[in-house]
Amino acid sequence: MIGYLLFFVFLIHTNEAKGGKGKPPPLPLKKWMTLSGGEPQIVANGGFSGLFPASSIIAYDFAASNSLPGTILLCDLQFTRDGQGFCESALALQNTTNVDDIDPKGQKTYNVNGQEIHGWFGLDYDADYLFNNVTLNQNLFTRPPWWDGQMINMPQDVVAYFKTPPRFWLNVQYDSFYNQHRISPEDFILSSMVDIKPEFISSPEIGFLKSIGPKVKAAKTKLIFKFLGADVVEPTTKEKYSSLATKLSTIKSFASGIVVPKDYIWPSNNGYLQTAPTNLVLDAHKQGLEVYASFFANDDYLSYNYSYDPTREYLQYVDNSQFSVDGVLTDFPVTASATIGCLYQNKNASRTIKTLIISHDGASGDFPGSTDVAYQKAIDDGVDLIDCSVQLSKDGVAFCLTSTDLTDSTTAASLFMDQATTIQEIQSDNGIFSFDLTWTEIQSTKPQIQNSFRDLIRNPQNKNKGKFVTLSEFLELAKTKAATGVLINIENAAYLASNKGLDIIETVSTALTNATFDKQSTQKVLIQSDDSSVLLKFKDIPNYQRVLTIKKDVSGTPAGLAQEVKKYADAINVIRRDIITSTDTFFTKNFTNIIPAMHAANVSVYVGVLKNEFENLLLDYYSDPYVEIATLVDAHVDGIITDYPATANSYMRSPCHNKAAPYKISGVRPGEMYASAQPTDQAPTPAPAPDNNGPLLTISDIIDPPLPPVAKISLTDSASNTTSTGSTPTTAPAPKSSSSSATVTKAGVYIAAVVGVLGFLTLG
Repeated sequence: MIGYLLFFVFLIHTNEAKGGKGKPPPLPLKKWMTLSGGEPQIVANGGFSGLFPASSIIAYDFAASNSLPGTILLCDLQFTRDGQGFCESALALQNTTNVDDIDPKGQKTYNVNGQEIHGWFGLDYDADYLFNNVTLNQNLFTRPPWWDGQMINMPQDVVAYFKTPPRFWLNVQYDSFYNQHRISPEDFILSSMVDIKPEFISSPEIGFLKSIGPKVKAAKTKLIFKFLGADVVEPTTKEKYSSLATKLSTIKSFASGIVVPKDYIWPSNNGYLQTAPTNLVLDAHKQGLEVYASFFANDDYLSYNYSYDPTREYLQYVDNSQFSVDGVLTDFPVTASATIGCLYQNKNASRTIKTLIISHDGASGDFPGSTDVAYQKAIDDGVDLIDCSVQLSKDGVAFCLTSTDLTDSTTAASLFMDQATTIQEIQSDNGIFSFDLTWTEIQSTKPQIQNSFRDLIRNPQNKNKGKFVTLSEFLELAKTKAATGVLINIENAAYLASNKGLDIIETVSTALTNATFDKQSTQKVLIQSDDSSVLLKFKDIPNYQRVLTIKKDVSGTPAGLAQEVKKYADAINVIRRDIITSTDTFFTKNFTNIIPAMHAANVSVYVGVLKNEFENLLLDYYSDPYVEIATLVDAHVDGIITDYPATANSYMRSPCHNKAAPYKISGVRPGEMYASAQPTDQAPTPAPAPDNNGPLLTISDIIDPPLPPVAKISLTDSASNTTSTGSTPTTAPAPKSSSSSATVTKAGVYIAAVVGVLGFLTLG
C-alpha cells in the first residue's frame, strides 16, 4: 500500500489549476472549431493513468487536481460475479491487478464477442473477495510501479470521494458478454444514476446504447458510440466499424457523439502522418455529432511529425485550419491541459520568458546535427543562439560537428574504418577522428542523425539529410539569418596543438574577425570550452562571453568557488544532474546550489542537453518535456541547450506564466513525488536536503594547465604519427577528470524490465 497522506501533501504543491469540479470557464480570446464552439473536453482515461494505476483514487484525484477545470473522469465499467460494478481498464485483470498472485489457479478462458480471452476475470469473484484482496497495478511495465497496491473502486466510491461531484464518464465495453452471464450493466447504471450522475455513457455496442438511451434521457446524459478497430465487427449489427463510420446519420439517431481511435481522423503510415485528415470530423459535425479522439499517451510511439513533443499531437487535432475534435481521451490529462489551456493558437504569440534557447548542433532532434538543414530548422524554430562545435580536418579546415570522432555523426565508419584509432586524451573508445582525414575525405561521408535511445528513432527520412558546414559558412548563416547570437564550442585545443600542429584557437579567432563578430554588439558571441586556458585566450575581447563547460556530476559548489569561475568565464554550461539531482528510482531529488552560488558571483548558468524523448525524462516530469523546461526556468537558469528548439520556444511563448492564466505549466518541486511514493510499511523518507548527495565542484574542475605551443608538424608527419596506442605525449597537459555520463544504467527487477523495452534512461 502507498503512503497516501504524503501523496496529498504532494498534491497541494502541484499545478495551480484545480479541475474536475463543474463546467470549465471559457478561455478568453480563443476560437474553437468544435461542434459547440467551446474548448475541447479533456477526458482522463482512468484518471492520470500514465503515472498511477488506472482507475485508482490517486489517479482520479491527481487528474482532477492538476488538469484544466472541468476535466472529465472516465471509468471503464467491469463487474463481479454478484453484479457489482467497478472501475477497471481491462476485462482480464492479470495485467492491471495482482489477482494472479492472489489466486494463482484462477485463470479461465471466455469467448468474448467471438474471441477466446485467457486470464483472470472479475466475473469469477464476489465483490467482497475482489475488493478486499485484489489491488490495482500499473498496467505497463515501462511505467512506474511505485504506486501499485491501490484499492479497486466502485464508480459510486469515485464520485463520492470528491466534495463536489466530478464530471463523470462511464464506458460499458462488454454489455453483450456480461448479459450472457446474467449480469445487466444497464440495470446497474439505472439503479446507480442518483449516486453516479454520469454526464457521458459510451459503448461500442449499438444495442446497449439504443436500449439505455430512452431511460437516461431525463438525466440529459450524453450517449457516445465508441468505435473499435476498423476491421472489428460490432456485436449488434455484425458490421465492421469501418463500415459504420460511413453511416453517421444512423449513429445520430441513438447517440450524440462518437469516440474514435485517433487514426480514424488523421491516419499515419510507417510513422508518418498522411498529408490530409479524413472527413470524419467534418462529416460528424454536419450530422450534429461530437467527436472524441482516443489513445493519447505521452509515452507512446508518436508520429515522427511531432518530434517527440506530445503537445504537437494534441494540436494536430484541435488547432488545425479545418476542424477541432470535441475532446481527447488521454492517459496524461496534464499535458492535454497545457496544450488546450496554454499552447492553442500560440504560433504567433510574443515571447513571455527571456531564458535563452541555445541549440545543440542545431535542431539535431530533427536532422543530422551541425548540418545546414539542422541550423536552418533551429532558426525557424525560434532559437536564440545557434551553436558550432568546431572541429579541424587534417589540412586545417574548421567545420561544425558535435565531436571530433566522426563515427556516430557521419557515415565515416563505412569508408574509413582503417583509420580508426584510440586516443585516450580524447576518449576511451575507438574513433575515426576529423584531424586524421582531409576536408575532401570528410566531405565524401554523409551526415548521420544521432539517435539518443534505442527504441525511439529520430526521423528516418532525415537520417542523412543536409551538408557539413564550415565555420565561416556557419558564421555567415548566423549573420544572414540574423540569429540573436552564436555559441562557438572549442575542445581538444591542447591535443591538437601538441600532437597535430593545429591551432584551433587561432583558427576560430580569425574566422570570427573575418566575419566582423569581434567588432559588433548586435549579435551575442559565446566562446565555450571545457578548458579554462582556452577561455583566457579570449578575455581581451569584451564583445565575447566566455562559457566554461562543466562535464562532471556534482551536487553543488563550495562557498567562494564561483568567484574562481568568474576569473575565467562569464557563464558555465552544466549537465542537468548538476542542477537537479535524482534518486535511483528516477524521481527528482533536490536542487543543488549551483544556480544561486553562480548568480551571486554574476556567472550565468546554462544547462543541457534537453531532449523530447520520454525515456530522457524523470518520472516527475510526466513524460512531458514542457514540465522539465518549466522546472529549469523556475530554478532561474539563464539558458537551456536543446536538441529541439521548437519545444523550448513554444514554452517560452506560452501565456500561462502569470497568476491570471486559467492554467499554468508548472515545474516540479524536487523530492515531493519521491516522498509520495514511499510504502506505508516503511518510515516515510523525506526529500534529502541540498548539497549532501555527492561530490562538490572543485578548483581542479575549473583551472587547467597552460596550453602547449603549437608543434610544427607537416601533413606527412601528422599521418605517420597516427597510432592506435593512444599514449599521452609529454608535451600535452593531462586532461581534467570527469565523471559525466549521458546515460544512467537501470538496476533491479523493474529496472531490468524497463531496460529490455526502453534501453537506457538519459539524465545528463
